[in-house]
Amino acid sequence: MLRFRTASLLAPLMLAITGGCATLPMNEGGGRDAAVQPAPQQGMVSAADPRAAQAGAEILRQGGNATDAAIAVLLALNVVEPQSSGIGGGGFLVLRDDGALTTYDGRETAPAAATGDWFMRDGRPIPFAEARPGGLSTGVPGNVAMMALAHAEHGRLPWRALFGPAIRLARDGFTVTQRLHDTLASAPDIAGLSPEGRALFFGPDGAPVPVGTTLRNPEFARFLTRLADEGAAAFFTGDNARAIVAAVRTAPRNPAPMTLADMAGYRAVERPAVCGDYRAYAICGMGPPSSGATTVYAIVKQLEDFDMASLGAEDPQSWHLIADSMRLAYADRGAYLADGDVVSVPVRGLMDEDYLAGRGAMLSATAALDMAEPGTPPGSVAIGPAGMHGTEHGTSHFVVVDGEGGVASLTSTVESAFGSGLFVNGYFLNNELTDFSFVPVENGMPVANAVGPGKRPRSSMSPSIVMDPNGDFRLAIGAAGGSTIIAQTAKTIIAVIDWNMDVADAIALPVIYAPGDTVLLEEGTALVDMAQALTAMGHEVRVWQGRFKANGIERVDGILRGGADPRSEGAVVAE
Repeated sequence: MLRFRTASLLAPLMLAITGGCATLPMNEGGGRDAAVQPAPQQGMVSAADPRAAQAGAEILRQGGNATDAAIAVLLALNVVEPQSSGIGGGGFLVLRDDGALTTYDGRETAPAAATGDWFMRDGRPIPFAEARPGGLSTGVPGNVAMMALAHAEHGRLPWRALFGPAIRLARDGFTVTQRLHDTLASAPDIAGLSPEGRALFFGPDGAPVPVGTTLRNPEFARFLTRLADEGAAAFFTGDNARAIVAAVRTAPRNPAPMTLADMAGYRAVERPAVCGDYRAYAICGMGPPSSGATTVYAIVKQLEDFDMASLGAEDPQSWHLIADSMRLAYADRGAYLADGDVVSVPVRGLMDEDYLAGRGAMLSATAALDMAEPGTPPGSVAIGPAGMHGTEHGTSHFVVVDGEGGVASLTSTVESAFGSGLFVNGYFLNNELTDFSFVPVENGMPVANAVGPGKRPRSSMSPSIVMDPNGDFRLAIGAAGGSTIIAQTAKTIIAVIDWNMDVADAIALPVIYAPGDTVLLEEGTALVDMAQALTAMGHEVRVWQGRFKANGIERVDGILRGGADPRSEGAVVAE
């Protein structure tokens, strides 16, 4: 089996019983080992932090379903992993309830005053590092509206009950982990941009709070209590809305014209799941403004005529094929994906089996593509390229499966670590607008992902659910890590379906990432040993240290098995 060179990340595991739940032991690196031993369960949670996973399991024990537990996980992550996600950001939820699939779009929106030149100065785009901090990058947050809409349609427990674990963590305190400490140390100017954030996360000497510190966030506990009692309106109107608008308009960096009308006018949207078949499995995900569903599916589907199972995970040819399929899929992503409510996105064409078969026929088993250019999917219209945008490191994915077969696959983000740095009522606001292209026109063509009033920026978040040939739940997966999210998710699906790996081992596999002509190989992994073989096939190869964080749950023969990325502090809790 293809393994990491470093610690024995795929070692056999024992279950430790904690608080009535089966949870994973810590590995030597401070993270969590990869898998849970198969056992009958009433439900399972896989999340990027064990305390958030326990929060979801607590809600399942109280009789909540996957929707309820997912909301509790998102709120708890906001407390213990404030750098990554939370109510100051947005997200996407792919939900299976009572056998039916749907998706919820909680992506942030640009203020009504935003235009295509939002990030332009003197005819040039602002450098990402200058655009990120403060108000200009902050979109109207959507997670609370998304949670409220999903709960109204699918929740079982009262809204108020879902806030209990997060309120306790914020009020009573949580232990600062190495990951939080390191992220604070790497971004002090962002995390400490607002005086309130600086006072909470840094000492008088400016150093980030030490690992092991019990950190309390009473202001957030108070606001969560209000939100629990008053519902989503407490976020989008009243004191909280005024605080967000004031923070954006008077930001110490890049103040911007967000209004109370922008806040009050935000709406989460329920959208049909985007699904396609691969080897008799149905792969379902989030459509525009996410580029996840179409791009993940294209990577996988374009490989269908190759015998990936026989090649296996240890053959460089497998990874060569995956890399070139990525190059084609990312090319289409760059050309066509944007907010489908504003731009004509050819989703059906990008998912069309004949189109993808034609794209797959361009692949050679032994030689790299000379060039990977966008194709012409059915229904497409000529639009401009994607343009530039920044990278993202502030994201979290988690999965909940309840005892009745309900499945929630949810990715939440504030974009970069600690978002824009603006801090309101104990939580960070996003810098999601930097996911737009900074340049509105390229080569005389309008850019699909340009900034626009009320528009949602394109996203790489790829919450996915896979159904087996009988239509039963097989796998829920997703990841964090900017546009590598798509690569991580596709790699895991291939490993589960084609290489018959369990979800934990599939997540722990090295990441190959090929969004353009250069193929990036995860540093310190067995992929590096394949560099020479890949180069011989014609690839331009570079070893690189990415940031990866995937979580997933699968059902095999009626048994739930979970995986949490061994590169992270993630955990799986079996209820």
